[in-house]
Amino acid sequence: MSMRDRIATALRAAMKAQDAPRLSTLRLINAAIKDRDIAARGEGNDAGVGDGEILSILGRMVKQRHESARAYEEGGRLDLAEKERDEIVVIEEFLPRPLGAGEVEAAITAAIAETGAASIRDMGRVMAVLKSRHAGQMDFAAVGPMVKSRLG
Repeated sequence: MSMRDRIATALRAAMKAQDAPRLSTLRLINAAIKDRDIAARGEGNDAGVGDGEILSILGRMVKQRHESARAYEEGGRLDLAEKERDEIVVIEEFLPRPLGAGEVEAAITAAIAETGAASIRDMGRVMAVLKSRHAGQMDFAAVGPMVKSRLG
């Protein structure tokens, strides 16, 4: 089942259950995907975005909500911070399980071996392999410096 189908099924189930908070979050997910579809069509990709791109959209949505929740907490708006955390729970249902530290290290080692990377100039190829295989499973902002230290 594709990501779009899973999200559409969850949306219908939330409508039937009259679960307003979940329904709202699922509609936000659909809106973000449709926005990216429109942008992709403008770039000549009439098929829209695939599952890999949807995973990265969801990952960005989770990251945005973590930042918003932190800002709301600092501002003393615990009710809004809780709402953001509830949205994170719904969005993360569609993301694959995050890799642990050991699994991230193993994935980096495998990507370096596969690409034959020997210097920092090969970092882009290593990151491309990691992003294609582990979208939504690792924080690439944290993985980048790890790859750089291995190649540097």
